[in-house]
Amino acid sequence: MRKIAVLTDSACDIPVELQEKYGIDILPFTITLDGVSYVERKDFTFDEYYQMLRDAKGTPSTAHITAMQFCDQFCKYLDEGYTDVLYVSINSTGSATHDAAVMAVDLLAEERPGHELRIHIVDSHTYSFIYGWPVCEAARLLRNGAELEYVMDMLNDRFSRAEVVLSAFSLKVMKKSGRVSAAAAFAGELLGLRPIISLIDGKSKVEAKVRGDAAVPGALIKYVRSRVDNIDEDFEYMIACTDIPAVDDLIKQCKKEFGHGPLHVFKLGAAVASNTGPDTIAITYLGRPRR
Repeated sequence: MRKIAVLTDSACDIPVELQEKYGIDILPFTITLDGVSYVERKDFTFDEYYQMLRDAKGTPSTAHITAMQFCDQFCKYLDEGYTDVLYVSINSTGSATHDAAVMAVDLLAEERPGHELRIHIVDSHTYSFIYGWPVCEAARLLRNGAELEYVMDMLNDRFSRAEVVLSAFSLKVMKKSGRVSAAAAFAGELLGLRPIISLIDGKSKVEAKVRGDAAVPGALIKYVRSRVDNIDEDFEYMIACTDIPAVDDLIKQCKKEFGHGPLHVFKLGAAVASNTGPDTIAITYLGRPRR
């Protein structure tokens, strides 16, 4: 009988209660901010990190999880009698973590010649709970007896359609990171412009700009409608946010426009907040298949 471990990384933003409920293992990223290194999920909460970003003088940097860290985790699974491990990674084009996991497969062969652990690596092509929630679903299905191959097909289908549209209410962090120019950030703040940004397969694109915070929820909803063929009672979406009150208005308008509330409302972790800033709201959903 197969004994399957479910592994992911801390960019998944899976809440602790769901991690414990489904028995998911999470390897943490190390984040350096203003010369101090922190371990995600250990050294700060989401809300504490948002404040750290607001107070920071510099920009955060993230060290990818190393092949040796993965190899150590795989050795642990071998020692505990696992036959398979399913690892779902952060977007491979935005982090070297996915490639490190692939390298760890070869390291394990050197460390434990002849081992029989089957390692299955799935690239989420995205960030945050956008892949964290499917990981929870995968763990639940496996616990209930689903075949691993079926679960991997489910994950790949989800990730081929997963999309995010977001807006940042402050351009401070995006200016520091170079994602927007100083001139554009200055003009945006001066005129009250808010960018509407898509995040698809790890690539971000400014789709529109709206004036004023109040215009943001409607613009996000409009973009979702342009990307989904049929919005009915089966349409599933989630809302992501930092600790800003604008999320309440977004939830209210989504319920009105889509006819029902979100599947989940979740906090954005360091992987997204480090790039968009601590004042962000987003809608995540499944669009048309891309692969």
